[in-house]
Amino acid sequence: MTDGKPLVFRSTAGRIAAWSWLTFSALMLADTAWRGDDLAAAVSAAVLLFGCGLAYVLGLRPRITAGEDAVEIRNPLRDIRVPWSAVRKIEATHALQVRFTGPEGGERLARAWTLQTSPRARTREERRLRKEAAGLPPEVAAKLGGRTALGYATEQLNDLAKRHRRRSGKASGVVTWSRPAVAALAVPGLALLVTTALALFA
Repeated sequence: MTDGKPLVFRSTAGRIAAWSWLTFSALMLADTAWRGDDLAAAVSAAVLLFGCGLAYVLGLRPRITAGEDAVEIRNPLRDIRVPWSAVRKIEATHALQVRFTGPEGGERLARAWTLQTSPRARTREERRLRKEAAGLPPEVAAKLGGRTALGYATEQLNDLAKRHRRRSGKASGVVTWSRPAVAALAVPGLALLVTTALALFA
């Protein structure tokens, strides 16, 4: 948290890609509405709308939010809310992982969609950061050299977990389906199936 505001981690590249697709789709839908009046136009519109659903679910929705009471992970279709007292471990592998106490008392594992990276990309980023830190003062280079965005987020979340764990009392993490996210894919997906079937059998 910074100045009482929740700490939020998102994928900048994912958001840029999502907004680019939404802008493109809006222009294409306007053109389709203006010129198209057949089933082919309806199929094209359904494809664009389904793409918009994917852009929202994969690009705009995913985030990690850390507040005073809990850390919340929004993945494409699911939401995970873990009070700090339920956090057992936060670690970075190819993605940020939170091990927490579930409703039944057992350990559960949540992986965040955002901030994911492959081992090769992570090694490449660490190498680049070490080169950039080479010209900095030794004490600064020791902290920044090789620390990736995923590693930095993990450090900050672990610090918050230590700070707030005792304040939030005993609790358990909860995993739920996101109805808006499911609807964002299901509605245009159904429209795409219907329009495609009509176009094929018309």
